[in-house]
Amino acid sequence: MADENTNEVVAPVEGAEAQTEGRGRGRGRGGDRNRGERGGRGRRDDRRGNRDEEQGEELIEKLVHINRVSKTVKGGKRFGFAALVVVGDGKGRAGFGHGKAREVPEAISKATASAKKAMVRVPLKEGRTLHHDGLGHFGAGKVTVRSAPAGTGIIAGGPMRAVFESLGVADVVTKSNGTSNPYNMIRATFAALGEQVSPKAVAQRRGKKVADLLRRGGASAEVAQADAEAIAE
Repeated sequence: MADENTNEVVAPVEGAEAQTEGRGRGRGRGGDRNRGERGGRGRRDDRRGNRDEEQGEELIEKLVHINRVSKTVKGGKRFGFAALVVVGDGKGRAGFGHGKAREVPEAISKATASAKKAMVRVPLKEGRTLHHDGLGHFGAGKVTVRSAPAGTGIIAGGPMRAVFESLGVADVVTKSNGTSNPYNMIRATFAALGEQVSPKAVAQRRGKKVADLLRRGGASAEVAQADAEAIAE
């Protein structure tokens, strides 16, 4: 490199050039590393989103109730919406959740996400009805659920029907007493479903065979054995 005034050739400083190159290489490596980390995180988020979408396709979502709420502020009233949603896979798992937002779609999405996190498993008889009768109580709501023979259908109204449809129950008879508040009815229904116990679980807890438990109801040994083999869970 030549100086314009003296026409002398000035040698470049090796240390400065090496330091500049080191900075460039370090910056490049750091940039590549950061870009790789960002790309990795993006790929993980995409995979997580795909799993959520796949899970959402398999689930049955039922909008039970939506209510408009308001809050009085200095400038007037601020309106919002509260949604109650029931989610199930149609194979013995169901849950409910509620969400609030300024817009209806956002409230429904919040309630759906909450319901997916609170799903519980209920044992079903032959995959279509309950194993035994049950009672549920929450607040002023009282619910009675009963198993039914094939072809009965879902005899339930309002929020309870949404629960059994998403759960995968095809035959059931229900009765609701007391309040008609959908939130309390849903909670009472899940309280009754939480008491459901399969014969296989009872036999395992007591150290007996399922056929021995069924024979105590007056059935013959052959019928009890056939019923025990037919019980899936």
